[in-house]
Amino acid sequence: METLSTVILKPGEADRILAGHPWIYHGEILRLTAPAGDGELVQVKDHRQRLLGTGFYNSKSKINVRLLSPDRVTPNEAFFEERIRAALEIRKRYLPNATSFRVVNAESDFLSGLIVDKYEDVLVVQISSLGMDLRKKVIIPALQKIFSPRAILERSDVASRKFEGLAEANGILFGEITEKISVNLNGLKFETDLAGGHKTGMYLDQQANYEAISRFARGGQVLDCFSFLGGFGLHAARAGAAHVHLLDQSADAIAASQRNAAANGWLEKCSFETVNVFDWLKAQTAVKPHEKVIPRFDFIILDPPSFTRNRASVPDALRGYKEIHLRALKLLKPGGTLATFCCSHHVSAELFQDSLLAAAFDTRRILRRVATYAQSPDHPIIPMIPETEYLKGFAFEVVR
Repeated sequence: METLSTVILKPGEADRILAGHPWIYHGEILRLTAPAGDGELVQVKDHRQRLLGTGFYNSKSKINVRLLSPDRVTPNEAFFEERIRAALEIRKRYLPNATSFRVVNAESDFLSGLIVDKYEDVLVVQISSLGMDLRKKVIIPALQKIFSPRAILERSDVASRKFEGLAEANGILFGEITEKISVNLNGLKFETDLAGGHKTGMYLDQQANYEAISRFARGGQVLDCFSFLGGFGLHAARAGAAHVHLLDQSADAIAASQRNAAANGWLEKCSFETVNVFDWLKAQTAVKPHEKVIPRFDFIILDPPSFTRNRASVPDALRGYKEIHLRALKLLKPGGTLATFCCSHHVSAELFQDSLLAAAFDTRRILRRVATYAQSPDHPIIPMIPETEYLKGFAFEVVR
């Protein structure tokens, strides 16, 4: 086995690593026993010379080391094949009927900086760390061996790559794909642009929630805000909604959701509007003094993009969440249900719920919490790695 440079941690910095967190920051390092090149494999020890693991080193990043294992490992094709197969078994266990899902969720699967999404017979890879980027030549053959995909695309267009000293990278790594593909989620078909869609093409982290919340739609008037490709709205239509109105500010997303509604046979149940959702909600709840808003919907879904990317902007984000909750509650009939989601790691479930309860107080609504939600199980949560838990949601019924 090759001789590795050793990263020695400062006293008191090992506990978080021993608990399972894979990130080692620059300020936690006492010294290196020998120079290490960026992207190279290093071993990590505490100040008493006890081995903590091996990982990829990058002096350009605030995260100087991303651990792969608590043991000595060689990150070759066989290593990645074994690690990816282990991740795949978790998906088979918890999403046994899914044909599209996240195969590798970076830190959640102990492969920091690597995401692999499976869309039917096409794989999409997203790499956000230098160590993983330098090992594409062994990662791609491992994926080919496991899945025999029609094509493998790279969608490494995340802003975080610049903090690793990497430029964005997009393109076909294997095979050929020139068209949008049809993706099956819970038995519904969704036209998906893997080359240019949000994230790696779709919001796979909501796959289980699409099905779970649809039970509130039966027989009712449904409003799907920030609808994107129609994931929540079409599941609501299939579950028996009387009518579903979908809102999104992207004309392309609305056009795609219309095509998806038609492809699944639910177009007659749905209406679509390209609009700024905040402006729409504000306009629908604007009344003259001494007038009341007339509630119109039995079920409202709020699934906005993240309102914050850092801790400093959390107060502004909470004001934004309170505002859309307040507007939505005014449009919700007594006995109706509001399903609302937040996809920011920096906003805790408690703070997010508080924003809704503050809106309920201002609108003089009494709410009953009937369900809580998290990301789909193909995005595993490791409690000792708080960054792996980001999506949270609630369903509240208006009691009065």
